[in-house]
Amino acid sequence: MERLIQLDNLNRQEALRYLGSGGQTPDDAFMALMKDCEKTVLAQARPRYVYRIFDIRECEEGVCAEGTDFILRGNSIKKHLKGCEKAAFFAATISDGIDRQLRIAQVSDITKAFVMDSLASVAVEQVCDKFEQILKEQTQGYYQTFRFGLGYGDLPIEQQKDFVALLNAPKQIGLSVSSSFMLIPTKSVTAVIGLSKEPVKGVARGCQTCNMREKCQYRIKGGHCNG
Repeated sequence: MERLIQLDNLNRQEALRYLGSGGQTPDDAFMALMKDCEKTVLAQARPRYVYRIFDIRECEEGVCAEGTDFILRGNSIKKHLKGCEKAAFFAATISDGIDRQLRIAQVSDITKAFVMDSLASVAVEQVCDKFEQILKEQTQGYYQTFRFGLGYGDLPIEQQKDFVALLNAPKQIGLSVSSSFMLIPTKSVTAVIGLSKEPVKGVARGCQTCNMREKCQYRIKGGHCNG
């Protein structure tokens, strides 16, 4: 069964940070464009998520999901999940309607396309944040790590297809993986959250968990947004 999340508004200040505003206040015309793009994203978005919780154990190749033959490979995920007895594997998307709108904007108005892209990324982040709160409510007694996305550190992006299949995400939320291991729809996320009975440090929230890491002006300039 798909699980839906309602988005009533988007964090425009976060979108401006993704766009590299540098703390400057945009003019009225730009803010009007942003408001218009926010309406479009909210109208087209259908935020959905799917997840499964597995007992996990560290193994030579990485971290094994008990009851399956799936292994999260690499040392980065071992470090992230160290001390965790369980992990939530999840995927989230805001639908292919956003992709269509972005393609239209990229042809007709490149500035609008950039603004809409940043707001769509904010939308996915907000869906993930809401999921983390839902997970916390449903796993009381457990501490959570931050979410760790596939393809970061040395966790192979090539595991996307198996990860998505393990969640039955194509059927549950319409999420698939391209031949180059990119998620379709593009405004989607796959990630792992560790669960432990004891406080865990895990991997700090930062660029590796951000949906704008490839386009972020802070990263391009060699910095970060401290998000």
